[in-house]
Amino acid sequence: MSYTETIGSRTYRFADLKTLLAKASPQRSGDQLAGVAAASEEERVAAKMALAQVPLRTFLNEALIPYESDEVTRLVIDDHSPQAFAEISHLTVGDFRNWLLSSTTDADALTRITAGLTPEMVAAVSKLMRNQDLIAAARKRPVITRFRNTVGLPGHMSVRLQPNHPTDDVKGIAASMLDGLMYGCGDAMIGINPASDNLAAITKLLLMIDDFRQRYQVPTQSCVLTHVTNTIAAIEKGAPVDLVFQSIAGTEKANAGFGISLALLQEAYEAGLSLKRGTVGNNLMYFETGQGSALSADAHFGVDQQTCEVRAYAVARKFNPFLVNTVVGFIGPEYLYDGKQITRAGLEDHFCGKLLGVPMGCDICYTNHAEADQDDMDNLLTLLGVAGINFIMGIPGADDVMLNYQSTSFHDALYVRDVLGLRRAPEFEEWLESMQITDTRGALLSASTQQPLLEGARDWMGIA
Repeated sequence: MSYTETIGSRTYRFADLKTLLAKASPQRSGDQLAGVAAASEEERVAAKMALAQVPLRTFLNEALIPYESDEVTRLVIDDHSPQAFAEISHLTVGDFRNWLLSSTTDADALTRITAGLTPEMVAAVSKLMRNQDLIAAARKRPVITRFRNTVGLPGHMSVRLQPNHPTDDVKGIAASMLDGLMYGCGDAMIGINPASDNLAAITKLLLMIDDFRQRYQVPTQSCVLTHVTNTIAAIEKGAPVDLVFQSIAGTEKANAGFGISLALLQEAYEAGLSLKRGTVGNNLMYFETGQGSALSADAHFGVDQQTCEVRAYAVARKFNPFLVNTVVGFIGPEYLYDGKQITRAGLEDHFCGKLLGVPMGCDICYTNHAEADQDDMDNLLTLLGVAGINFIMGIPGADDVMLNYQSTSFHDALYVRDVLGLRRAPEFEEWLESMQITDTRGALLSASTQQPLLEGARDWMGIA
């Protein structure tokens, strides 16, 4: 089905829904690289006007990637709930935007329709929204998950403590981990990107974190971000695996490039569940995504990068994840060129994920060859804090010494919690207070008060 829109004396024609969605996207370098972006701002406006008139039902009848050749499309269609969709089935994309922003649409309403939404519907409506619309609508939709603590409660924001090391040195990782804990970070998880995929090294890291967690009774969860097959092997060897990690994308071909399928993710999910390591819940999958991953794998099939990204969230929600992280500026300026594009993508990803019922966090980041700086990250951090982000990254100095990119620091987490009044996961906050790291308000206590834990941890690390 084709779509048309006339502006003045010029009529714009869009061959199909896939083309219309791509042309309606805000400007970004990845879509230009793929050759699917609007050729002018006028064409972009025409596409938005045409898209606003498309009935939501259309997305159930016009697949962007054929059902027969893509298991993500099959997942989206097969898991769609007509009952949940009924409440909004009469709306166009433009009407849906107005419904989302209405003062009468609350968290209960957004939760009711979750199973009736497809990624394409959600991506479409985001293309009609300003940044403030994305913030306002996402803020209405908390997504709460539990493992050893509770993440995503309204008025709360958690932090993934990311103590990476370029050679996986256990003492170096432990020192960064302790540093982050002293700043009150780590309630989302303690998550290490290993420099090596060696199973023995991965197991050593898991054992180190678990030993520390048990010794000091820390109510958090750990994860070593290795390929899911390595995690399954670690589970089979009795390693203390909490969260099961995998990078995912929005098409079957892109996921195959990651060496995964829905069946393999199901196997990993069941392996994690079999350990029964959660104490307050059993959400245990940790997924990472990012706009441009399908394009970089030549697996986008002409679909714009943001719509491909939202399709990845349909994969994520299938497995009841504890955390989903859009690593928003990590892939590079070929996909998100500058601070403005990174900011827009971060707000889109958070909004779309939350609308689909996914517990969204964001690695607010950029690579050193992008046209962005830490001021851009401050802006996005503040906007996502207002929007109700579930978690962000906490990295020593905001500079990851293993992955070589710029993100957010322990101090950045203190800033956004302070200015927006955001609390940590309640179980973790109680622990921080009991360990005399923070006071009853969640504010950091002095270093002298923290000294007993520091001394004990030094002994545990074997540091004089």
